[in-house]
Amino acid sequence: MTRMQSPVLLLLAALLLAGCGGGEGDHAVNRWVAENHADTDCDWVAEGDLAPLADIAARAEAYAVVEVAPDLSGLSAAEKGVLDELVAAGRIMNDLFRVQATPCYDAMQRQVTGYGGPDTKALRRYFAINAGPWDRRMHHEAFVGGWERPEGANFYPRDLTRADLDDIADTNLELDGLFTMVRRDENGDLVAIPYSEFFAPGLAQAAAHLRNAAALTENASLRAFLESRAAAFMSDDYFESDMLWMDLDSRVEVTIGPYEVYEDSKFGFKAAFETFVTVTDPEQSAALGAYKDELPWLEANLPLADEHKNLDRGSESPIRVVDLVYSGGDTRAGIQTIAFNLPNDEKVREAKGSKKVLLRNMMDAKFDKILTPIAETLVAPEQLPYVNSRSFFMHTLWHEMSHGLGPGKLVVDGQETEVRLVLKDTYSTIEEAKADVMGMWDILKLHDAGRDYFPDGIAKKQPVTFLAGMFRSVRFGINEAHGQANAIQFNYLMEKGAIAHDPATGKFHVNFERFAPAVELLLNELLVMQAEADYAAAQAIIERYAHMPPVLADALARLESIPVDIEPVFSHYPDQ
Repeated sequence: MTRMQSPVLLLLAALLLAGCGGGEGDHAVNRWVAENHADTDCDWVAEGDLAPLADIAARAEAYAVVEVAPDLSGLSAAEKGVLDELVAAGRIMNDLFRVQATPCYDAMQRQVTGYGGPDTKALRRYFAINAGPWDRRMHHEAFVGGWERPEGANFYPRDLTRADLDDIADTNLELDGLFTMVRRDENGDLVAIPYSEFFAPGLAQAAAHLRNAAALTENASLRAFLESRAAAFMSDDYFESDMLWMDLDSRVEVTIGPYEVYEDSKFGFKAAFETFVTVTDPEQSAALGAYKDELPWLEANLPLADEHKNLDRGSESPIRVVDLVYSGGDTRAGIQTIAFNLPNDEKVREAKGSKKVLLRNMMDAKFDKILTPIAETLVAPEQLPYVNSRSFFMHTLWHEMSHGLGPGKLVVDGQETEVRLVLKDTYSTIEEAKADVMGMWDILKLHDAGRDYFPDGIAKKQPVTFLAGMFRSVRFGINEAHGQANAIQFNYLMEKGAIAHDPATGKFHVNFERFAPAVELLLNELLVMQAEADYAAAQAIIERYAHMPPVLADALARLESIPVDIEPVFSHYPDQ
């Protein structure tokens, strides 16, 4: 492992190497990487064919440009100053993610920027949307260059051998660390390099912005979190700052750091950098707060053997309804996030639970521009009135709540571990499917128990809105965790007769009598494979159900004129 150098010196050296930058998609991202770890062996990039795929314009147009401009008029001058610093730190996270996602990103970016053939504008736009040359909706197909994407993205060397893969999978060798990049040392052996060392220049600068924001804010909880997260960037120890993030009670909030492991599709070991800078709606957030009190009851009533239930997990579970001001990194690439449930650290979840954050303005944009026209195209006319924005919001909320329910920590062969580690590359798909199905199960279970949280007709509105939502999400691509999860649900529910298709009209409808029992059966299967650390069962359910049957392919073909997702343009903080 290389000895850590001074972050300040590394930052100056990296900035000199970077030269002059253009827009946020054009500058050198290697300026934020320690000089001795920056990509240098990039000659292979020049061998790529820069003529983009013939349908590149259509692929780019599948993302509807949406202006994201929440009302900031109620913020004080100090709060707006805090936003400025948080966005500056978030822009660095955006660059760090590009390094993690794409080997030799800068060399590829220069190639794409220098291309002068047909569809130049569409190519540059699509490269920015995907944070690289691989289409996140199309099984990571190369849409330019012909470069093959490594399954482990850029977290590992491109030249991994079978022996290397075995070494990485061997947790005793400590190459599986959540906050490490894996590289070769001078002897060609694999070593794990902490993010704090590998990304020293970027994390030093991001930490400085967080400390500036901490000095500006008048909110004690935000100040404590920002100072702690700045320290975490330098230490790779995020526990204390995750705990403080759970306690945040501020009009201006930020989620920033390495979190999700989706990008590491080889092992699911490595956390990717991301940022959400938001403004909270305290009244809406408080109105949803009663839901967290139901989590222990729901855990106790899961369709799972009692010995597998996680009855001691923290249930503090704050809920925030927010408007997004800026996003960067993992969440910015490809499909846009509408809600999230963090932190993922099981130690924090055991102590405090997890926080659910709903991005209201992003959710509204997707319901209006995508879900409504999908429903009008594919849902049976007699059930179309059941599709509504409140049910879309509620399922999104309970999806995120459900990430905090069910198996988390496990004991396997006498050793303590986590579901994430034992399910490896299948984990993200299985966990997303579990959260989707359990989110629906939560609502129906609470409704059946007589809770008065939900509007009239929820037993029909929720399933039909869920049906339309599956078509929305499976369009993300069935090689991606969320798309695979929705393909599993669609095929399973079709097999059980819970949803049905009318060949004469091409429309789908919910069989209400069969729907709830089928949801509970699927939820049980997913929970059992997590609780029993059954990697083979996870592989089997993905193999059986995560595919595109003709009836689904035909349905999706009818949606070609409807955007697949949105491309946010942050009006308050445009790309620089």
